[in-house]
Amino acid sequence: MIWGVVFFPGSNCDRDCVHALRSVVGHTVVEVWHEDQSLDGIDALVLPGGFSYGDYLRSGAIAATAPVMRAVRELAARGAPVLGICNGFQILTEAGLLPGTLLHNASLRFRCHPAWVRVESDRTPFTAGLRPGTVLRMPVAHGEGAYFAPPAEVAALEDAGRVVFRYCDPHGRVTPAANPNGSVAGIAGVSSDSGNVVGLMPHPERASEALLGSIDGRRLFESVIGALVGAG
Repeated sequence: MIWGVVFFPGSNCDRDCVHALRSVVGHTVVEVWHEDQSLDGIDALVLPGGFSYGDYLRSGAIAATAPVMRAVRELAARGAPVLGICNGFQILTEAGLLPGTLLHNASLRFRCHPAWVRVESDRTPFTAGLRPGTVLRMPVAHGEGAYFAPPAEVAALEDAGRVVFRYCDPHGRVTPAANPNGSVAGIAGVSSDSGNVVGLMPHPERASEALLGSIDGRRLFESVIGALVGAG
């Protein structure tokens, strides 16, 4: 299986994602530059976290217009798994590949600490191997991570099973105290209508080895294997 990891100017989690996929999960990884215009041969793609283009205008706004994004849209349209992590999530919303937007944290402070999320849907390649209700521990590191969409859109996402992750406490309880940024309905990640494009604010690549304090994030990458084998 061949993964692609997109490198934007200002990304700072690209190497982390490459390490997790190549050295931990054991897959082939292609490092994709933001000016590349082809993703031929890539089975799954990651848009990593960081501060693409210095977060000028809005987080992810400039990256959403990068040359590589045309190929990202084409890959997503073909049904390939596409994961946006943190800034990658912001890029996917700015590009219109995912609904909603990410606003400044309610605290107006950068939040960087472990967080817990509850899997709400197994209808994506990244959660196909996880039961709804599973609690995962992964760190957050963002200043603009408060997910927002109008109430009617949030209700539609809920009805369609497109809310993929929700902030919770270690026991799976969704409470205001467990929400690190003020996301509406505690939403930590959503999917496209087809389910193959997913964005989330917590960092699975930073929770891929026991040395990092959790291996829960690795499960998202490993789920893709089973999903693609099953689809084949």
